[in-house]
Amino acid sequence: MKFSINRVELTKRLNLVSRAISSKTTIPILTGLKLKANSSELVLTGSNADISIENKILSEDNNNMLTVVEPGSVVLPARFFTGIVKKLPEDLVTIEVNEDNLQTVIKSGAASFTINGLNAEDYPHLPEIDTNNAIELKGDIFKEMISQTVIAVSNQESRPILTGVHFVLNNAELMAVATDSHRLSQRKIKLPEIDEGKSYDLIIPGSSLSELSKMISENNETVKMSVSENQVLFIVGQNSFYSRLLEGNYPDTSRLIPDTSTTTIEFDNVELLGAIERASILSHESRNNVVKLTINPADEIVKISGNSPDVGNVEEKLDPKKIDGNELEISFNPDYMKDAVRAFGKSIIKISFTSSLRPFTLLPTEDSENFIELITPVRTF
Repeated sequence: MKFSINRVELTKRLNLVSRAISSKTTIPILTGLKLKANSSELVLTGSNADISIENKILSEDNNNMLTVVEPGSVVLPARFFTGIVKKLPEDLVTIEVNEDNLQTVIKSGAASFTINGLNAEDYPHLPEIDTNNAIELKGDIFKEMISQTVIAVSNQESRPILTGVHFVLNNAELMAVATDSHRLSQRKIKLPEIDEGKSYDLIIPGSSLSELSKMISENNETVKMSVSENQVLFIVGQNSFYSRLLEGNYPDTSRLIPDTSTTTIEFDNVELLGAIERASILSHESRNNVVKLTINPADEIVKISGNSPDVGNVEEKLDPKKIDGNELEISFNPDYMKDAVRAFGKSIIKISFTSSLRPFTLLPTEDSENFIELITPVRTF
């Protein structure tokens, strides 16, 4: 194998594929990065068995300066190879592999490195997934859907199913929901261009979605999603992102969301977030990490307070946009609340309570059917 390529472009692509490579893998060859060249493209692959990322560099794209002299493939140690390419002196880099012993020579300007490669045939094959049945998603909306739901996945391996986000496609609507049993986040998006008969039900690890999100740019990029029995494939531009699926039945979360409330309150999101952040400065010093919200609709008084027996206390009067219902005192984990409030961006949010011990919901005042968050309060007495 022999090819030359623009060093900056290669570095960018190596950084992207390296996200899937872990030094802690039990399969030694997966600490390497696979390169496969043919006359029209160079394909880079990285994997840690849970996720795999494949990136195609096309020779027809002049920015790449890719010229393949001799096709072939090799697996190179990812950490060393990426580190070498970053430090090379010239814009053009030439890589040549000796087919007999897989020794790989990397040249740029006056610099020349030789590193030992491994046989690409020994690299695990990526799963074959039928992409003819793919659904198309708008990149910016799907990226937002991920960020709004992964905040609620569990990091406790005792219930592995809750470390994922549950996706359900039904009647041309995609719903994503995640819960760690203390909080829940659910987002829906309409997909009018999709056949109403098409349905999916899958659980994708939250860690996979966080990595995928980094690959989706904010411009009008399309994400194609295809599903097989135990894998999901996302195609984003020249990148293919594979993730294993979690096996098992996700709990029925629809019954957790209350459909009535006794107290409702509306806030400017940015103002509320600032107040919670201030209240949590002291609560973080306390063992239980709790802040309290006191609501008195009759006098239109809303206060947030936090205290640490060792440090002191904080109390702040809030300015709600709207308030209705019964008096209430409720305590909650401020970190859960901050995550939830941040997910709404700049908007007015409506918080609905049923009692001081029952989960409460947060919704945007606009488009309220498509996004809801739920937080379980903390019993403080």
